[in-house]
Amino acid sequence: MSDNGPMSAILYPVARDAEAALAAPLGRAARAREAQALAGGEAIEFITRPVGPEFASREAALDVYAGRVEDDRPGRLRSLPPEDRYCRLAELAAQVGGRRRVLAQVQPTLRDGRRWPAPPDQPVATVWRLQISFWRIGSAAEIPLDGPQARRVRRGGAEADRETLDALTRQPLRPFRPQQPLDIGLFEIRTPEAPHIVIADE
Repeated sequence: MSDNGPMSAILYPVARDAEAALAAPLGRAARAREAQALAGGEAIEFITRPVGPEFASREAALDVYAGRVEDDRPGRLRSLPPEDRYCRLAELAAQVGGRRRVLAQVQPTLRDGRRWPAPPDQPVATVWRLQISFWRIGSAAEIPLDGPQARRVRRGGAEADRETLDALTRQPLRPFRPQQPLDIGLFEIRTPEAPHIVIADE
C-alpha cells in the first residue's frame, strides 16, 4: 500500500444535539474548521453523548442499530467504512431509582493468599446504549482558568451538573504549584574545576 495515498478520516455529524446528529445532521466534517463552516461560523465543540433507548442486551442493540455500528457476531459480520465510525455501543450500569449504581471502591484484603475480596454475589445490572461523537453547535459553559482545580471540586464532595463536570474535564492540566525552572538540562553537567560552566554530557 502506498504511503502517499489519501487517508480516510471519520466524518463526524454537525448538529445541535445528539438526536439531531443521529437523525438529521447539517452535514459531516472531519475537522473543526469544516464543521464550523457547516455551522455558519457559530462556535462548535467535539463531544460524545448517549442517544436513543437503553437495551437489555448487546444483541438487541446491534439489531436496532444495524448499519450504524460494526457487528462482530458470527454470520452477521459487518464492517463500516472508516468515515462512518462515529457511533459505538457502550455498556452502562442500569439505573435504580432514577440514578445509575456506582460501585464502591474496593480495598485489597491481602488475606489467605488472596489480594482482593470475593466478588459480590449479585453483579451490577447493565444496559447497552448507543454513544455518538459529533460536532455540537454552541459551546457549553466554560470553567474559568482561575477557578478551582477539578480534583479539588471532586474531593470537596459538592454536587455538580453534567455541563459543569464536562467543562471541568476539558480544563487544561494545572500543577499544584508553579513548576520551578531547571538549573541545567537533563544531559548537561557542571565541570568540577569550573562549576559556573555547563557543558553537554552527550
